[in-house]
Amino acid sequence: MQKIIMLLLLAANFGVTYSQEIPKDSIKQKEEELDEVIIQSTRTSRTIINTPTRIETIDAEELDEKANMRPANVSMVLHESTGLQVQQTSATSGNASIRVQGLDGRYTQLLKDGYPNFGNFASGLSILEIPPLDLKQVEVIKGPASTLYGGGAIAGAINFISKTPKEKAEYNFILNQSNIGQTNVGIYASQRKGKFGYAILGLVNFQKLYDVDHDDFSEVPKSNNFTINPRFFYYPNQSTSLMIGNSLTKGNMKGGDIQAINGNSDGNHVYFEQNETIRNTTTVEFDKKFENKNSFKFKQSLSFFDREIKIPNYQFSGFNTNAFTDASYLWNKEKHTVIGGMNLMYDNFKQKNSSALDAKSFTTGVYIQDTWDISEKIKLENGLRIDNVNYSNTNFSKNQTFFLPKIAAVFKINAKWSSRIGGGFGYKIPTIFTEKTEENQYQNVLALNNVKAEQSIGGTVDVNYKTSISEDLLFSINQMFFGTRINKPMILEKEGDNLFFINASQPIVSKGFETNVKFIFKEDFKLFAGYTFTDAKAKYLTVNQFLPLLPKNKLNLALIYEKENNFKLGLEGYFTDKQFLSNSTQTPSFWEFGFMAEKTLWKHFSFFINFENFTDVKQSNYKRVVNEPHNNPTFDEIWTHTEGFVCNGGVKIKL
Repeated sequence: MQKIIMLLLLAANFGVTYSQEIPKDSIKQKEEELDEVIIQSTRTSRTIINTPTRIETIDAEELDEKANMRPANVSMVLHESTGLQVQQTSATSGNASIRVQGLDGRYTQLLKDGYPNFGNFASGLSILEIPPLDLKQVEVIKGPASTLYGGGAIAGAINFISKTPKEKAEYNFILNQSNIGQTNVGIYASQRKGKFGYAILGLVNFQKLYDVDHDDFSEVPKSNNFTINPRFFYYPNQSTSLMIGNSLTKGNMKGGDIQAINGNSDGNHVYFEQNETIRNTTTVEFDKKFENKNSFKFKQSLSFFDREIKIPNYQFSGFNTNAFTDASYLWNKEKHTVIGGMNLMYDNFKQKNSSALDAKSFTTGVYIQDTWDISEKIKLENGLRIDNVNYSNTNFSKNQTFFLPKIAAVFKINAKWSSRIGGGFGYKIPTIFTEKTEENQYQNVLALNNVKAEQSIGGTVDVNYKTSISEDLLFSINQMFFGTRINKPMILEKEGDNLFFINASQPIVSKGFETNVKFIFKEDFKLFAGYTFTDAKAKYLTVNQFLPLLPKNKLNLALIYEKENNFKLGLEGYFTDKQFLSNSTQTPSFWEFGFMAEKTLWKHFSFFINFENFTDVKQSNYKRVVNEPHNNPTFDEIWTHTEGFVCNGGVKIKL
């Protein structure tokens, strides 16, 4: 009971619900449609208006716009969302991680259709290997999400939800070309016929070396990769479905000294960084619905990730196996929706040519969550997960049990006002695969020794207001407050040439707020504004406690004018405040702007062009990212764009 009271107090102090649904036909119709957005990440299939957990949605329309800008992966979808930050971790390879509420990427759980196959050795490349072409929705939970998703969801969870086949066939094709030498060709096809259905995604990406500041080092690495993801569906009757899918992604990225990569090496031109990866994920999902609206779901995934990192005179490679099994049952009563289940997760990393960093973990978890419709205006959600985790490496083995309670509530005050409150506990088991070690290609990193899991408590509170200012103008605002405390955080220490992890005695504390405002005029003009204030500190530091590479203030602006099935214009602006680097110096603040246009012709064909960062903000405008000597360089931390202005355009076909 004391823990539950603590959760309520924490959430009340810090932390609320915003959804990015966009009007289509009329203000009145859209207000009705807003209630009908179905949320999958809580596993209850409830509408967003009746879900106590705070969830933001990025819908198919916005995903389609972002695919114009970056068809290869979802980084642009996340980069331009309020409260999310895509952090590039390598100047030459382009690797990146996603931060929520200012916390490192390892604290956010990335999911594809609810499967957590993107952690550990794969984490630095994960968002670069998820294409947006087959997505119908992205759901973002900010704040603790461990009750349903277990370890790693301290800062939140991001669930990328794929399209499923319908009776009407869907065929999408995209061809994109950019001024920095990127070519993308993608196709998505799906259809359901009677008891059978299929969906298939195919995407090929090519990128040439790009050196915007002519310093002989690439800002964008040379790369080629492809993804093929077929899924097959069987519907023996109206209440039962079976899905079997397999996703294969293969990539090769090589950046560094332009002459060395082009085969013109000499004593002064030798540096490169190469990443070769193969990811294969097989998924099986069985869903059975009963007459009383109850349902049973079984999910199984098996993922293999093979990666090799090469730089001059050094190589690091490994093979990561991840298996996930989840079985759950959903009860629908008159005023209660209860979901309970259990899952198993196995993760095993094997280093090639050495066993020094081998590590594995096995997690057994059980969970239950009850959503109680107390009245039409108040809905309460309580949950509890119990995880038992055994993790080990060549130095030690540890077993820990975690109790993860959660509480959330939504209050629908009237037709215009609503509010949400929520809080919960989380944990993250120790791993050497972090943003800092990724930057160093895992050189001189020692195996973990006698460290404990990081544990957290966090919460959010928000208030929503929406109204029709006039017959043609819809206005809405969401104000959210958040707070997270991570105890015993894992920090990287250095002794001589060796790097090793310890548990810090003092916590990391992140708190702040987000403000999201929308104006929609005559269904055609849409203005979005999002502001994020983040105050995140590492209390174990004695001088500057602010987390590095984290702006305290960020502002997102977007103005869109659209005539449905005709054309679309968009102007975007983003302000990023000063950031501290690891050496406690500060970066300049900066604005960046973008413009996109899309024109539909002959109903099924459209052409698009995108001017991303047309003000040409890039880090080399202030100082070279690469430091001498040329044949053995070091690199500054990445705090803004490295490639500068990017123009791309192409054609889309939708049949």
